[in-house]
Amino acid sequence: MAQLGVFNPAVKKLEESVLRAKMAERLGFKSVWTTQMPDARDAALVLAAYANATERVNLGTGVLPIYPRHPTAMAQMAASLDELSGGRFILGLGVSHKVTVEAMWGLRLEKPVDAMREYLHIVRTSLREGGCSFEGEYFTARWAYSAPRRPDMPVMVSAQNPRMLELAGELADGVVLWMSSPTYIRDRIVPALAAARAKAGKSMEGFEIVAAIPVCLTTDRESGLAVFRQTVTRYASLPYYRKILDASGFKDQLEADEISDAMLDELAGIGDEQRVRDAIERYRQAGVTVLGVGPFGGHEGARGFEATLEAVATAFI
Repeated sequence: MAQLGVFNPAVKKLEESVLRAKMAERLGFKSVWTTQMPDARDAALVLAAYANATERVNLGTGVLPIYPRHPTAMAQMAASLDELSGGRFILGLGVSHKVTVEAMWGLRLEKPVDAMREYLHIVRTSLREGGCSFEGEYFTARWAYSAPRRPDMPVMVSAQNPRMLELAGELADGVVLWMSSPTYIRDRIVPALAAARAKAGKSMEGFEIVAAIPVCLTTDRESGLAVFRQTVTRYASLPYYRKILDASGFKDQLEADEISDAMLDELAGIGDEQRVRDAIERYRQAGVTVLGVGPFGGHEGARGFEATLEAVATAFI
């Protein structure tokens, strides 16, 4: 059965986000996730704060970019955070975007699937064996790790295009999705993952499909739609997400710069409690195993993060 998670990135006051993590645990959500944004707090340290304030809820990164952190440093961070949380950490990895990797960090984003394959090999081998000796085209590691580690710590990948999905199905424990509609997940992502798992001699049992689901419980649906329309426009400017949105049937709208309410409703749940719940149910039916509720506001009619979580918990927990 699908589990409920919460995407809870750090807001202006870290204390407020910590209280939200505690609330999610209290309401019965199974996992709390945070994202790594270029202009925000370090996601690993945010999760350390969540770990210190909670006892049972799993804690995941959705996701950490691979390029600014060497895979040995990523393994150190993951093992340390897992130890701190008592074995509750889930490591989610992604390649980020060219505008960030190259324009902001001055690095090169080339052959991201091949780079991710090497990165996964080093991280997973290091966690499993306490070190790694590997020389690749993009990453090299010759090291040993003597501190406590969990060899089977879940490692997930941000994957939505065919080649990255094949890699995720082969080597990862799950995928983390954003801006993927339920239809795209059902018709493209789930079959691609199932095929990749079968090719690797693995079943889909235990493989997690995590989807961040934008929701907004609001008394002003039009304003909520307007806020989310800006979000979609921003992500549609990034080539990776644009390919997914085009393949989801939204190409004509995006080219005409006329994002319809129907398109927004396909991706999110905005409005009263029923609209929020219906959106989550669509993702569940599409094959998502971790329903990552992502409440947003940004307008006067929004009823707030806490009210949204309570509405979701009442319906699904």
